[in-house]
Amino acid sequence: MPSALITGATAGIGAAFARRLAADGFSLVLVARDEERLTSAAESLRLRYGVEVEVLTADLTSDEGLDRVEARLRQGIDLLVNNAGFGHPGAVLDVSVADELRMLKLHCEAVLRLTMAVLPGMRKRDRGAVINVASVAAFFNRGTYSASKAWVVNYSESMAAELVGTRVRVMALCPGFVRTEFHERASIDTSVIPGFLWLSADDVVKEAMRDLAVGRRVSVPDLRYKVIVGAGRLVPRNLAAIVSRRLGRR
Repeated sequence: MPSALITGATAGIGAAFARRLAADGFSLVLVARDEERLTSAAESLRLRYGVEVEVLTADLTSDEGLDRVEARLRQGIDLLVNNAGFGHPGAVLDVSVADELRMLKLHCEAVLRLTMAVLPGMRKRDRGAVINVASVAAFFNRGTYSASKAWVVNYSESMAAELVGTRVRVMALCPGFVRTEFHERASIDTSVIPGFLWLSADDVVKEAMRDLAVGRRVSVPDLRYKVIVGAGRLVPRNLAAIVSRRLGRR
């Protein structure tokens, strides 16, 4: 039975990955900060899919939490999904430096450390995969959130290039607006986001797994967002930044 470790696994895209992978027969290691939600999610997955589910309570913005997950990854995992993340409400300059550093810790340092913890074992076995959840925001200019997600994309592509010739894959997943708790928890106003731009988490995961299977290094789910990303590369960057600022971060 293959195994998968998912961070931010109790809601949204992380929970959708857990459902999909459990249905595919993976044993799971679920990582999040809320032990009660973790336990509930694990029990639900065990009952529904009959798979082994391990819970690991960890705050990935702390060294202690990262140390715990790194240690578990070094024991051997076939698929790592680095999904944990958060956003900030309001204008960029209204966010405290401490909160910005916390975001970089989670979006960049955690992704790097957990990826580097799991890849040596995967390379030794010559099999495995890492999915780093970024965002369409990575292709636009919108403060630290966009910058951190751009780093995730670049890092994932770089690691994928390093692993050419092996059966180990690394992919950045770049969803657009997804109906999850993300915006509500960040107190981000979503009223200006057109309804047609919203995606379901399950559809995002379905396309991500398909893209991983065919060896893509960057997955942008849904044709609508492929067009948006393509157009964003053609229009002046200042104009793209204005549109991005109005619509939000993810």
